[in-house]
Amino acid sequence: MNEYARVEPSGRVAFPVARAGYPIIGAAAFITAVFALLSLTLPALLGVAATLFICYFFRDPDRVIPDLAGAVVSPADGKVIKIEKVQGSRFYDGPSLKISIFMSIFNVHVNRIPYEGTVTKISYYPGKFFSANLDKASKDNEHNAIYLEAEEGRKICFVQIAGLVARRIICNIQENDRVHRGRRFGMICFGSRLDVYLPPASKIKVELGDRVLAGASVLGELPS
Repeated sequence: MNEYARVEPSGRVAFPVARAGYPIIGAAAFITAVFALLSLTLPALLGVAATLFICYFFRDPDRVIPDLAGAVVSPADGKVIKIEKVQGSRFYDGPSLKISIFMSIFNVHVNRIPYEGTVTKISYYPGKFFSANLDKASKDNEHNAIYLEAEEGRKICFVQIAGLVARRIICNIQENDRVHRGRRFGMICFGSRLDVYLPPASKIKVELGDRVLAGASVLGELPS
């Protein structure tokens, strides 16, 4: 039987919203109020719908995290669109296992730490904005790579990748930070992708097409 743990305090509201969404929600609500005061019924109704959708997009639900030795959890909600062996890449020295997760605009976009360890490097690249489900998005799109060293020198890299609509990558951790599996660390606004690179001897626990939840779904297990 799997055991779970809460790694962060539970939210105090029934529908928690990520802090990054406050300014956008506020702006949408203000514009909607202006339309309503001007008696512009249709624009006001569209504004209400847009404001509610933005609230929905920036939702930030609490999660319980699998408490399993060696378990690497998903850093994002979404669909597993690629699992492959990579012989070498800019994100990992030597061979690795790569798992790609695509987030549509309907997924929770808050990102979580996949494994406990120390952040050794963060590398931001101001690239292009191809659709995040395309292979070339991993290399060419705007992205933010976080390099993590776990116990016994095992290395993980997870990469926040902007998509066709996404124009803002948020990362709230820094180099040399000690991080913990399942904790929130950032988000990508309006559709995007997360790539995870694991040691080649890791055991993959997901399949193509699986739907995963940030912090709650196990992607794989690190070699012992």
